[in-house]
Amino acid sequence: MKIRLENPSNSKKKTAMLCGYVLENSDKILGLQNFNSKITSSVEQSIKDMGGIFGKIAVIPTNEKLTQRILLAGLGKKEDFTNDTIRFVSGKIAQKAKELKLKEFTIIAPPSSLIEPLSSVSQIVEGCKMSLYKFEKYKSKKENADPNLTILISKSEKISSSIKTAEIISDGVIYTKSIANLPPNECTPTTLANFSRIIAKKNNMKCNIISKVELKKRGFGGIFAVGQGSKNEPKLIILEHFRGPKNEKPIVLVGKAVTFDTGGISLKPGEKMDEMKFDKCGGCTVIGIMKAVSELKLPINLVGIIPSVENMPGGEAYRPGDIIKLYNGKTAEILNTDAEGRIILADALSYGEKQYSPKAIIDFATLTGACIIALGTNIAGMVSNNKKLTDMIMESSKRTTEEIWNLPLNDDYMDMIKSEVADMKNVGIGRAAGTITAAAFLRNAIEKTPWIHIDIAGVAWTQIATKEKPYNPKGATGFGVRLILDYLQN
Repeated sequence: MKIRLENPSNSKKKTAMLCGYVLENSDKILGLQNFNSKITSSVEQSIKDMGGIFGKIAVIPTNEKLTQRILLAGLGKKEDFTNDTIRFVSGKIAQKAKELKLKEFTIIAPPSSLIEPLSSVSQIVEGCKMSLYKFEKYKSKKENADPNLTILISKSEKISSSIKTAEIISDGVIYTKSIANLPPNECTPTTLANFSRIIAKKNNMKCNIISKVELKKRGFGGIFAVGQGSKNEPKLIILEHFRGPKNEKPIVLVGKAVTFDTGGISLKPGEKMDEMKFDKCGGCTVIGIMKAVSELKLPINLVGIIPSVENMPGGEAYRPGDIIKLYNGKTAEILNTDAEGRIILADALSYGEKQYSPKAIIDFATLTGACIIALGTNIAGMVSNNKKLTDMIMESSKRTTEEIWNLPLNDDYMDMIKSEVADMKNVGIGRAAGTITAAAFLRNAIEKTPWIHIDIAGVAWTQIATKEKPYNPKGATGFGVRLILDYLQN
């Protein structure tokens, strides 16, 4: 999709489809007053009929040679307007344009009295680009090409910059979805390592890959243990973006990337096991963020660490009852080999803290089914040891509408993972507080750095109860990319 800006004019616009937003209980298309009155009068009845209901779309042929169609897009009630309204509705517009097989379409940006212009164009771009994404890599017949978009708004350097930023962010989300959607036979730990190398080379980042033999030699006991049951060897992927002051401590992002999770010896049920290709979504999110940050050339120091394994029940697989030594020297009793994500994350978190002395660590993981039970499939769980960092992430959550919920972590939960034969065990007591006890295991890997763990098990891909959004078509959602990019920019 090519996107361009154009100043509104008082003459008719040459376009296959001119799109405008309509508030509920309004008789006007926002911004259309700048255009030919004949076009405006031809759609008055349609405005009344569609009523501006949120997400409702109406297309009216105009019998005009220049402006061939008018599209009305309902924004709902003004008092219900959110930071996601324009993004959501713009996605609906873009999908309609593609359905009509148009080569291009034009959107009139809503007035500044409704939404700040920079936010407006960002949401239009994100909604349109992300809603046109579809995972078709393995389809022999592809859908028609994406239409190009013109945004009508008073042009300025800030507006142009905002659109460019929104394009890069959207592309980061789309890239994250594209690799997360890959099937396990096409995406192994080595594949993710190769993707990272390509991104690093293209965007002037440093990339370091630690492989199986070196992992064992350097004391990454958790990553080595979980990955040893598969013929596809484990990898620890490290991406470095250092564009900030030399003496400034970096932020470290860590993402769980289990390219397929059978549960290991503690084998999962067969039903929906195919969805375990999405157990790599945390790592894919970090890769997508690093790609976008490098393309945005953000003047910050940032490190992405992705522990990647395939959890298989092979002859060399780790077992329930094993005791393994983690990177930080602590020992973990294995009671369930399907609680593998926390084990590889613990190694990566410890390495990130020891190697980089960061000012903050944020990890992403499809960690626990318990998080879906607690919060459903539209809100991610969050556990932290630092209120200031938590508050900043929550502010970014409000701006991006990638929703998260803060969960507690006190000594009672830490006690629930104490082991009688090792420093800790990899599952808590029964099913109680499963999301928090998993985070408690990770907390043992952090010494003093401000840290946030985000459990994306319910939001990383579309599931039965996932709220339908045009920019989240079936499959991986890329959750967390927009959230963290907002945090890093602010």
